[in-house]
Amino acid sequence: MSEQTVYLTREGYEKLEAELNHLRTVRRQEVARRLHDALAEGDLLENAELEAARNEQAFVEGRILELEALLANVEIIEE
Repeated sequence: MSEQTVYLTREGYEKLEAELNHLRTVRRQEVARRLHDALAEGDLLENAELEAARNEQAFVEGRILELEALLANVEIIEE
């Protein structure tokens, strides 16, 4: 992602901060639990739940990186 300035309202900034916090604290734990449970099922070659959990983990981690980059370049605008 480029380091271009992102203009947000205070409300928009707080919404993205809340999403980032939720992903870091809640969703990461949920995905970790899913991965653990899927690994415990065995047979890694044909484990659809494991594949789904890995895909979800990739999405969550990607979104976290995206939000961190976005929020690092925010300028709050007044409405």
